[in-house]
Amino acid sequence: MLDTHARKYVNPAIEKGADFFLGLKLKPNHVTMLALFIGIMTSVFAYFDMGILAVAVLWFSGYLDAVDGAMARKSGATSYFGTLMDIVSDRIVEAGIILVMALKFSDAGVSLVVLSLSILMSMTIFLTVGACTEKQGMKSFYYQAGVAERSEGFIMFSLMILFSSQVVIISYIFSAMILFTACQRFLEAKKILK
Repeated sequence: MLDTHARKYVNPAIEKGADFFLGLKLKPNHVTMLALFIGIMTSVFAYFDMGILAVAVLWFSGYLDAVDGAMARKSGATSYFGTLMDIVSDRIVEAGIILVMALKFSDAGVSLVVLSLSILMSMTIFLTVGACTEKQGMKSFYYQAGVAERSEGFIMFSLMILFSSQVVIISYIFSAMILFTACQRFLEAKKILK
């Protein structure tokens, strides 16, 4: 929801970041890999109880994740492989955080499995609709909006890291948001896919 409706407010900062990295002669995929590396550091910092640093690098990796797409559009370098790298990198960062939470909080195992399965279901719908529809937005595939988009995910992961004693309840709330989004996307898919 935030990615869809609040992007216009943060877009100037994203565009400036794109100009900065293009000025350094970097390619969008280089920034995607940088975002992935920084995103993985979130899990490392969370594991060692450096919560504030973990959240800071998580959000910086998310910023870079938006910058790489802006770079691709500005330089005419959009590609399906870049889209693939972007989506896979996002899931690696998420999986790393979930894995660290599972390692640190064994009592949260079931809630984290439910969260993982919720993400799997929602992403399956999201990617299938993106592949099956001819509609395209500013991204290289059709982007289905929903209640739980990337920014909401970052908010929930941040809460899990900062308030780890509540990881079970936060995971279940996050899962409910994702499943609601999956239902939204499925119902939209029923209308647009014939």
